[in-house]
Amino acid sequence: MIIGAGPTGLSAAYHLRRMGHAVTIRDAADLAGGMMRFGIPKYRLPRNILNAEIARIEDMGVRFQMNHRVDNVQDAIDDGFDAVFLAVGAQIGKRAYIPAGEAARILDAVNVLHDVADGEAPLLGRRVVVYGGGNTAIDVARTAKRLGADEAMIVYRRTREKAPANDTEIQEAIEEGVLMKWLSTVKHADAGVLKIERMELDEKGFPQPTGEFEELEADSLVLALGQEVDLSLINNLPDVEVREGTVHVDSNMMTGRAGIFAGGDMVPAERTVTTGVGHGKKAARNIDAWLRKEKFEKEPIPKVVEYSDLNPWYYSDAPHAVRPRLEGARRASNFDEVVQGLDESTALYEARRCMSCGNCFECDNCFGVCPDNAVIKLGPGKGFEFNLDYCKGCGICVTECPSGSIIMIPEKS
Repeated sequence: MIIGAGPTGLSAAYHLRRMGHAVTIRDAADLAGGMMRFGIPKYRLPRNILNAEIARIEDMGVRFQMNHRVDNVQDAIDDGFDAVFLAVGAQIGKRAYIPAGEAARILDAVNVLHDVADGEAPLLGRRVVVYGGGNTAIDVARTAKRLGADEAMIVYRRTREKAPANDTEIQEAIEEGVLMKWLSTVKHADAGVLKIERMELDEKGFPQPTGEFEELEADSLVLALGQEVDLSLINNLPDVEVREGTVHVDSNMMTGRAGIFAGGDMVPAERTVTTGVGHGKKAARNIDAWLRKEKFEKEPIPKVVEYSDLNPWYYSDAPHAVRPRLEGARRASNFDEVVQGLDESTALYEARRCMSCGNCFECDNCFGVCPDNAVIKLGPGKGFEFNLDYCKGCGICVTECPSGSIIMIPEKS
């Protein structure tokens, strides 16, 4: 059983199902996707794409039990599952103490994005200030503009260079009219106004208070100061250790309790969709091995081909295609995808630009340049063999290989 239908849980389910296991996912939400659905706005991840990917996993035979909150992992184990994978996402916004008047409107970024995803536009007002510098903060500010806010502003205590948000996301927000106030911190919130203290960098580059204050007009303050995982489902579970808000796992992603694995936001790691998907695949391999009473052995990491190993001069330069983007003015009134995909012809063009670094794509160069006829063609899609009785080790084939897929190994005496 997998607890959590976010990127980590979905990835694990996909790979476990491919290995032949019966898989059940339980999640408290009514729709699968986790933070991909409720935390990433539609203009970054269109819902038709997400829904199609989830449908593929469901069509494989994965069983989804939605609106099924797991409050106690032990109860799930007692239901007869052979292994449990904990893949609960970080969907609880961190709180910070900010002195505020009774009429101050302070909201949580995670809840704001969740409400918008559910079609329930929160009451943000005309002037919105978002406190934080991560991608969630940027998402809330851009969402506020799309919901009709006249002014959306990011307030962050460090510089743009130190903000954890992707710089491309920051730039897109600026293009959409989001204001940025760096080196600033919120000291007090009241009805319609915020008190901001300016910061300055010390000699080590850390922000320090200056004692200089200003007031900002704001109908609402949205806190985007990080997220946490609800770990209550493993309370009092023997041998499962929690350290600083995350679950401790070994190199096989298993907790201290045999048969219970954890990954994604629940373990110490970068909290991104990409990391979660990788954790899901890694966990699936280890769960499969554990169920088979085997040990999963990772394949050796192949040699990485460097640019110096290639012969790009064999081919003419081909500039990469630029993915179309919505103009800033067109973004403000809708949630259409900002960075759009490629059409079929452009996608094929991009694929043809690939030099298959480190892989043979049967260009026949080695076959043509070998002076000793030592290279044997095996047929389309089958590659080549080398007749070592004819090969004298001149290395011309290695030198002429465009993709660096041929390596020379000293012959054992």
